[in-house]
Amino acid sequence: MQEVKLTVSYDDYENGIRMETLIRELAAKPEAGSLESLIIGDWGQAYENSPDEFMGTLIELAPSFPSLKKLFIGDMGFEECEVSWIIQTDLTQLLVAFPELKSFTVKGSSGLSLEPIEHAKLEELIIICGGLPKSVLASIARAKLPELRKLELYLGVDDYGFDGSLQDVHPLLKQGLFPKLVYLGLKDSEIQDEIAKAAAEAPILDQLEILDLSEGTLSDEGAEALLASDKIKKLKHLNLSYHYMTDEMLIRWKRSGISVDVSEQQQSDEDDWRYPSLTE
Repeated sequence: MQEVKLTVSYDDYENGIRMETLIRELAAKPEAGSLESLIIGDWGQAYENSPDEFMGTLIELAPSFPSLKKLFIGDMGFEECEVSWIIQTDLTQLLVAFPELKSFTVKGSSGLSLEPIEHAKLEELIIICGGLPKSVLASIARAKLPELRKLELYLGVDDYGFDGSLQDVHPLLKQGLFPKLVYLGLKDSEIQDEIAKAAAEAPILDQLEILDLSEGTLSDEGAEALLASDKIKKLKHLNLSYHYMTDEMLIRWKRSGISVDVSEQQQSDEDDWRYPSLTE
C-alpha cells in the first residue's frame, strides 16, 4: 500500500464518524505496515475543529506505520474548507512520532505552531496557507534538519495570518542553515518585491538549484534586482509564475538566457492593488 487519504465528509461527521476512528481502522489493516504516504484531508468541520481531535491517536499508533515516509495534514479543497479557515495546532509531536518521515506538508495556518524541529531524515517541508505566522518562520529558522532538500513556504498576507516582515524571512536566506537545501520557495507573498531584492544577493543562492518566488505580488521592482544578480544566473531554475511584471520586463527575461518561469501575468486593479494567488 503506497498511499492512503483519509477524509471525513460533512455527512460523515453529522453521522458520528470521526478521523480518530478512520486512523484506528487503517492501523488495524495488515497493509498498514507497508504504507508510505498518509494524507489527512478534512477531519470534519475543520473550520471549528483542530487536529487535536485525532493527533493523539495518530501518535499512539505511529508504530503501526513503520514505512511511512510522507505525511500531509489538511489536504482539502476550498469547497470543503477555505485555506484560511482551516484550524491547525502545534504539530511538532507528529515529527517526533515519525522518525523515518521524509516529507511533511501542512495546509492551513490558523492556530499553527511548530517548536524548533529536530529530525534526522526529513527532506521536504511544505506549508500551504494564506498567511504564515512569524512564530512559525522563527521556529523553522531554528530547526535542525540536516537532510532537508526542499523548503516551500506560502507567506501570504497579514489579513490571513502573516504578521511578519522581511526581517522574519531573512534568517532563511543564510547559507548553510540547511546544508543540503537545493529548493527554496518563499512564495505567495504580499511583500514579494522586498523578498526578491533580499534574495537576489543572498548567500543561500550559492547552494540552491531552484529559487521559487511565485504566486505573489512580484513587479518590475523586484525583477530588476533579480536580473542584475550574478548569483541568480547560476541557478538551474527560477520560478516567478503568477506575477505583476510588465510586458517589457517579460521580454527582458526571455532575452536573459536564464531558465525562468514567467507565466500567469496578472494585472493590478485601478488602485494598483496587487494580490497573491492564495489568501482566503
